[in-house]
Amino acid sequence: MTTEKSKMIAGELYNANDPELVADRLRARQVCHDINHARADSPGYLQDLVGRLVPGAPASAYITPPFHCDYGYNITLGEGAYFNFNCVVLDVAPVRIGARTLLGPGVQVYTASHPLSPQERAKGLEFGVPITIGEDVWIGGGAIVCPGVTIGDGAVIGAGSVVTRDVPARVFAAGNPCRVVRPLDALVV
Repeated sequence: MTTEKSKMIAGELYNANDPELVADRLRARQVCHDINHARADSPGYLQDLVGRLVPGAPASAYITPPFHCDYGYNITLGEGAYFNFNCVVLDVAPVRIGARTLLGPGVQVYTASHPLSPQERAKGLEFGVPITIGEDVWIGGGAIVCPGVTIGDGAVIGAGSVVTRDVPARVFAAGNPCRVVRPLDALVV
């Protein structure tokens, strides 16, 4: 029998009010609460909490509180990945963030989506589409990354951008909707 959780992770329509998913979100909310109220002078404790929220998170990955997510277990972080203040990750589908990738303050990453049909939405069903953010990416403050997007290695996303489609590697992209502005030279400072 297929569970609502397995349908969610597979990107199929699922019922978010399923008791298992509700319990998972409550657990993530509690760990986020603990992260968001951790003392600034106890970085080891904060890293332990990040490890509870994001299984397999490397010790070099860092989340600056406050931070919010749906589940945590659908997030994969590379070495040195960094979240600045007020980031939100709706991780109903996998979110992969590469090594040394920097998310500015207020960056929002949304895998969650809803059917376009009002009749389908009325049934309370939703779905998610994975997001992949490569290595050495910098996403400026206030940017929004929409469901299904892939951002290539070394790309830079301008502050306030709304990323609705894939961004290739080693480009500067910005705007709403986000578009490639120019390629990045090998010796960008």
